[in-house]
Order: sequence, then structure tokens, then C-alpha cells
Amino acid sequence: MTLLERIETVERRLAEVCQRSGRSREDVQIIAVTKYVGIEQTEDTLRHGLRHLGENRWQDASAKWNAISGTGAEGNDRSAIDGQAIWHFIGSLQTNKVKDVIGKFTYIHSLDRPSLAGAIQNRAEQLGIVVPCFIQVNVSGEDSKHGLAPEGLKEFARSLADMPHIEPVGLMTMAPLDGEAEQSRPVFRGLRQLRDELNAAAVLRKPVNGLSMGMSGDYEVAVEEGATWLRLGTILVGRNTR
Repeated sequence: MTLLERIETVERRLAEVCQRSGRSREDVQIIAVTKYVGIEQTEDTLRHGLRHLGENRWQDASAKWNAISGTGAEGNDRSAIDGQAIWHFIGSLQTNKVKDVIGKFTYIHSLDRPSLAGAIQNRAEQLGIVVPCFIQVNVSGEDSKHGLAPEGLKEFARSLADMPHIEPVGLMTMAPLDGEAEQSRPVFRGLRQLRDELNAAAVLRKPVNGLSMGMSGDYEVAVEEGATWLRLGTILVGRNTR
């Protein structure tokens, strides 16, 4: 399938799941996960109207970011993509990479520990910016997954009150990758319940709405359970063909 065909297929399925769930399509944002493709395919993704780009590692993303959003960006058809890319860091962020990522990626989806929060706060303060962050929670409890244990969420969220350069905008989780889509439902439902409990406790400076959950294999279930951000890679962008 071409990129356009994949986009049309995802949009059709997304419209259907929103309709049967009683949700508005405008309430669900797509992040095109470009970690498996190169610069040309990432630029093509932008030209097809997908503004939100997700990357897992700065080492892999740096060439794409520099080509598309860096000061050295150049090309024959820049007008189609300049200023359009909104970058999301969706992988585990090491504290020693914060200096590379903060200021380049608008959203961080993997805030999960005090040391990382402190590093983000310090770097954002240096740059004079506020960074929207999703708090990552390990709802499934898998050892292979990053994220806070659910029982530690409120205490961690409370600690962010003293970090004005971090703006919590929601929660993020990853469901088990080796199973049917329906098996992800309890994980997604659990994240939504944790968000609602967090808002009810008024721990954060203001209530949050965001739920970053759902990938290529289970995004329809995620939408049914309240996802506001979907992280779609191969089903949408494909893999590198060059």
C-alpha cells in the first residue's frame, strides 16, 4: 500500500470506531511514528498532512530532526513541510540525552522518574520554555516496560508542583505487544481510571485530559477506552524502503 492508502485506511477505521464509541474524531490525535523510516519518507509523511512525528531515540532521530527542523534544513520543496513538524519523544529518555531533546521535541511522553523530571526542569529553565509532558505509567506491570507503578503516580505527580517548566498534560502507557488487541483493553481502561483519580485528587496544578495509548495493533481498542493520542508506526508510515 502507498502512504496515502494507509492514511485513508486508518482514517476510515478511526472514524468508524469514534462513531460507535460516541466520540468526536477531533478528540483523537495521530502521532506518526517515523522511527522505522528515513528522512525522505518522514518528509513525505509531513507532505501528506501528518504534522505530529514520534521518535524513540535521539540517536536515530537527530538526522531527521536536523534535516527537517534544524537550522541547516534545506531542499527543493521546503514550503510543503517547513514549520509543520511537531515532534514527540515517545521512548524512554535518558537524563544524559535531555540536553539534546528538550527544546527540539515539543512533547515528552515518557516522564517516569524524579531524576528525569529534575533534568527536564533544569534544561527547560535554561531555555526559558515550558515542556508539555505525559507521565508514563506501567499499568501492565511488565518488567520489560518503563514507567511508574500505578501506586506511585500521585506522589510523583505531586512533586511536579514545584517544577514550573514542566506542564503535565496527561498519562501514557504501553500495552503488552504480544497478544490480541482485546487483551490491551484492561491496560487502557486502567490508565483512564488513573487519570480520572488523579484529577479527582487535584494533585496537579490543573486537571489533565491526555491519554497517550494505542499503537498499530490495538489503536481501535485504545480509542474505545478514551485515548486522545495514538502512536502509529508501521500501519501508517510503514518501514524503510530505501
